[in-house]
Amino acid sequence: MEQVIKHNAVVKAVDAGVVRVTIVQSSACSGCAARKMCNSSEAKEKDVDVLTSNAERYRVGQEVVLEGRLSDGRYAAIVAYGLPLLLLLVILVAGIKLTGSEVLGALFALASVALYYIVIFLFFRQRLQQRFSFRIK
Repeated sequence: MEQVIKHNAVVKAVDAGVVRVTIVQSSACSGCAARKMCNSSEAKEKDVDVLTSNAERYRVGQEVVLEGRLSDGRYAAIVAYGLPLLLLLVILVAGIKLTGSEVLGALFALASVALYYIVIFLFFRQRLQQRFSFRIK
């Protein structure tokens, strides 16, 4: 069975095809009864745009539940952190071997990671946005 991530959210704005909701991302201890006396409790509000074909069903201030697949979160972490790290290490080692200079190897490695993120942004942003979207339940 597929694991699902759920967040309670409040609708902040409704546009054609997009519902902007605010979720409260809280730390592990924010649900604790002693959180008011403790300085380590944190809570952050984050806005999330949810693509939907029936945005007119939602009203500003309405409470909703967002759902996302856990596997999407893992895939996003690989695309955002794992692949660039692997690319950085491979280009760094290859750059040092080919040029004999650690400085040039490091510059090539950093440039390759920058190029990776530019390519992702320019060519794959829409596809990734559709893949990693939350749904309103």
